[in-house]
Amino acid sequence: MSDMAEKNLTAKDILQKEFTRDFRGYKASEVDEYLDSIIRDYDSYQKDVATLKNENERLISKIDELTKQLALAKKNNVPTSPGSGVTNFDILKRLSNLEKHVFGSKIGSTDNTMSYSDLTRFQ
Repeated sequence: MSDMAEKNLTAKDILQKEFTRDFRGYKASEVDEYLDSIIRDYDSYQKDVATLKNENERLISKIDELTKQLALAKKNNVPTSPGSGVTNFDILKRLSNLEKHVFGSKIGSTDNTMSYSDLTRFQ
């Protein structure tokens, strides 16, 4: 994912940051408490990013697989069985919905979190 912004800090960087103390400086315990909170968030975000990257790769792989199946079916002119009720149009529609859900629903949104049920809804 080369288009992701490069990170300037890691949780370890924040933890090990030393501030110079001044006579009129901030209360050290308050700064430490706040930085500890930031570290917890960083750790959580890093885990979320890793989970979402894996899920994204899995979904892209699934899209590729379905696209290949669809291309093969078109090439072989294989009609869907009448009893199944699934047509190529249905598959394309489902694929489109998956792409919108995974890639499009979070564009421009400030809340970049997805629940597990959101990710598994179309399996």
